[in-house]
Amino acid sequence: MIELSPEIVTILMLGGLLVGVLTGYPLALPVGAVTLVVGYVVFGDAVADLMYSRLFTLIHSYVLLAIPLFVFMGLMLERSGVAERMYSALYLWLGGFRGGLAISTVLIGTILAACVGVVGASVSMLTLMSLPSMVNRGYSKSLASGSVCAGGTLGILIPPSIMLVIYGPMAQISVGKLFMAAFVPGFILSTLYCTYITIRCFFQPKIAPSVPVEERAIPFIRKTTMLATSMVPPALLILAVLGSIFFGIAPPTEAAAVGAFVATILAIAYRKFKWQVLKETATRTMMVTSMILLIGGLSFVFTGVFLGAGAGKVVEHFILAAPGGRWGAFAMVMFIVFILGFFIDIIGILFIMVPILSPLAPALGFDPLWFAMMICVNLQMAFMTPPFAVSIFYLRGSAPPELGVSTTDIIRGVIPFVGLIIIGLSLCAVFPQIILWLPSMMIK
Repeated sequence: MIELSPEIVTILMLGGLLVGVLTGYPLALPVGAVTLVVGYVVFGDAVADLMYSRLFTLIHSYVLLAIPLFVFMGLMLERSGVAERMYSALYLWLGGFRGGLAISTVLIGTILAACVGVVGASVSMLTLMSLPSMVNRGYSKSLASGSVCAGGTLGILIPPSIMLVIYGPMAQISVGKLFMAAFVPGFILSTLYCTYITIRCFFQPKIAPSVPVEERAIPFIRKTTMLATSMVPPALLILAVLGSIFFGIAPPTEAAAVGAFVATILAIAYRKFKWQVLKETATRTMMVTSMILLIGGLSFVFTGVFLGAGAGKVVEHFILAAPGGRWGAFAMVMFIVFILGFFIDIIGILFIMVPILSPLAPALGFDPLWFAMMICVNLQMAFMTPPFAVSIFYLRGSAPPELGVSTTDIIRGVIPFVGLIIIGLSLCAVFPQIILWLPSMMIK
């Protein structure tokens, strides 16, 4: 054991983590290595007991059982064909407007967000389903790509969201309340996206031409029937999961099980359920869950060593000393989270930073639920800000090569949507009831 000041521990752990991430290794490796080395130096052999107790606590968190269930639900829904039916209906309704297909993409992303909760599934579905339609009809590749990334990324905010399931236990906040708190901000972001597309296409009609009349010459009754019937399955799924939480019928873990069951029933109803589909869905669920728990477990140990060495107080004092009072400190928190999103996986940010930042909410006089949701809205940008921009990677990997969509097109397309998220954050800061109203209506 070596006597190190909390300030030195802070520099060693955060600096070591940053260097490790920049080397390009998977996040779990630098997190685990920094934790083991610094923990042994500071605590000696006792670090083994600390690591074991932290891992045991995390793995035995009942709420985290919702993670594989929500992942399974999203992946099964991806195979059910529900999204394709909704897009076909909206294509007929909105295709005649300038930017109508981009707006349809955002709307489908919003609906999928309330059903899937996994960004990879949402972005991949939207890429394969709507990107070819837009690019082949003369849409700007940047606008089309930005719409797909922004719409798909809503899946990590609008419940049921894996991010919120993880955030709750870390900050000791009800996951059910987080789910309800995320609804209105998520829909506000969706509205901002659609408004931006509408305004931009009004002034630049060439970047998003309307679909020819002959392609959407369908009788009104048939179009209406297609739209109504395509909306029923996701509505049932949303009611089954979020309705049971809102009305106090079931907590998030049990609601996740209901959602997984309903998604499977929908796949059977649409005749997409096969043994191979079940096998692939279960395998991908295990892979995603294992990745989350591996990063989460090592990150949770990281924060245990970090806080146990007194480094958490160093970060707290640094933020509280920011000029501008409590709003200056809050701006500092938002800036730190934004910068981390450029370099670190969102799972790592949650497990590492939430236990460190959460105590700041009462210290600054903010509602913990509002404070948590502001961080979650901020993390939307982490999926669209390179170099660690997961949504961009999913789109780039899923986009058909013949479309000729480059990484530059995608980055150029997401920049305006990142700005819109900042506007959404500002609205939630000025009007906190945007976040707090719905949770206050929950039946306990």
